[in-house]
Amino acid sequence: MSLEELIAQADERGLAVSGVACLDRCVPLLGGDDEALRPLWGALAGGPADGDWGEVLQQTREKLDAAAGEAADGCADEAAALARGMLAAAPADRTGDALREWADGCSADALRIHLLLDGAGDADLAAARREGRTDGLSPLLAAELRRQTAVLELVAAHGAAGLRSALEVSTEGRRVLRAAVSRRSRRDG
Repeated sequence: MSLEELIAQADERGLAVSGVACLDRCVPLLGGDDEALRPLWGALAGGPADGDWGEVLQQTREKLDAAAGEAADGCADEAAALARGMLAAAPADRTGDALREWADGCSADALRIHLLLDGAGDADLAAARREGRTDGLSPLLAAELRRQTAVLELVAAHGAAGLRSALEVSTEGRRVLRAAVSRRSRRDG
């Protein structure tokens, strides 16, 4: 199943996990540490009606806004702006169409960020999401597409029990992105 289809079929937990995972992989662009989104991951373990999502989201925004001034120099401005936009667009309520729109936007923006950091030229991101194929994509971009797909499949298959595996996929992606940011900084600096 393609990434676009997985997002269209995801339930509210799957959509929230997908958005948080995309944001988590891009947190190095926001100046956040590896634990910056841990409280949001914790909020995903409960049901959407648990009520702590909006509060935890606001606390996370405040923490990352404070860290933004400390973000690594040399990061692509456009990539960092996309990551900030992902965080800003997160809905305070973990239900409804706004959540689906956010997850879809995070998916597209995370792919765009990986394309920008890879510096490998243009790619048809819409086609990659729609078709689910990685042929012709740069290694960094293809890996992000596979990670997004894996996160959605894990949550669809295992529900809340798939969160740990989804977090592991995201953590690996964050390390890869951090290395890409560092490479780009050295190359541009």
